This record gives sequence, structure tokens and C-alpha cells, in this order.
Amino acid sequence: MYKLLTITLALFFQLAHAQNFSQNLADAAIDRTNHSVRYDGSYISINYPGGDVPVDIGVCTDVVIRSYRVLDIDLQVLVHEDMKAYFDAYPSKRIWGLNQTDRNIDHRRVPNLQTFFERHGESLAISQLADDYKPGDLVTWMLPGNLPHIGIVTNRIDTVSGQPMVVHNIGAGPQLEAILFNYPITGHYRYQPSDME
Repeated sequence: MYKLLTITLALFFQLAHAQNFSQNLADAAIDRTNHSVRYDGSYISINYPGGDVPVDIGVCTDVVIRSYRVLDIDLQVLVHEDMKAYFDAYPSKRIWGLNQTDRNIDHRRVPNLQTFFERHGESLAISQLADDYKPGDLVTWMLPGNLPHIGIVTNRIDTVSGQPMVVHNIGAGPQLEAILFNYPITGHYRYQPSDME
């Protein structure tokens, strides 16, 4: 009986911690909307680790990268290290014709983030049900012109559609919008480092 109670309590605290992490990530994403960012995906050499493009520019992936950084998670390092060890698992050669990693840009590309989240997070079902998308979830879409896109689901609910609102940058800087079902969804992920799961 004591062992069962111990396991139950451990699972409860684990779940509570995961929910706190997810909400903290959603809150960090919402805070990104307070920053003035010009949409600019130019290739820029950045520091490693902890590198970032200038604070006044960015694209959709930078919303995700900067939100995780608030929680002391450096996707630049995590993606680079995983790509360095398992380069063939990533689409860099197929899509961009690359033969090696590039820590300046790899983590800023949606297909690479998708691969990383599939490998190290939870790859969740894609559905048209708003309730399936929780705060802190990551969603990827394919925009017209075959442009991949990514955003972070929040706990804010759009009063018109009833769907959770998403923080993303599609060209006007980080925005909180009800765009979850506006484009074909290509991925639905939940990621936190394994020591937090």
C-alpha cells in the first residue's frame, strides 16, 4: 500500500511539474508579443552557446527559441548537438543540400525543430479539435508557397472561435492570434527536457 501511494504521489508531482512547465512556456510566448520585432530571416553569424540574432529582428522560430530561453533551455545547443551526432536524421541535406551542421541557423529552421521535437519530445496527434491543443504545445503548419511555420499554443481562448490562441510570427512580429486551424497543420509537439518530464 505504501509503495502504491509513493508511486501515485510521484506521478502527481511529475504531472504538476509538467503542467507548470507548459504554462510557463506559454506565458513566455505571450510575453514575446510585448517585444518589437521586425520580420527578418537573414543568415547571421551568432555566438555559441546562447547565440541570438539582434533582439529587434526574428522569424517564427525565434519566438520558440526565445520562449524556451526564458526557461533556461537553449535550443541552439540542443539542436546542434543532436544534429552533430545524428545528422542523417535531419532534413538539412535533403532540403538545403548541406553536408554538415551550422550552429548559426540549424535551430532557426522549422523542419529541423520538427525533427528535434519528434526525436526528443512528444509527437502528438494532429486533429481539428481545439481541446486537443494545450498551453505550451508547439504546432507547425505549411503556409501557401510551401513555407513551414511554427507557433506556441497558449491558455488564452478566442471568444469567437473558441480555439486556443497561438503566439507566432508570420511577418508582423510576435502576435497572439486565433490561427490554429487557418493553415494545414503538419506537426503537434510537446517538449521539455527529460529531467523535467
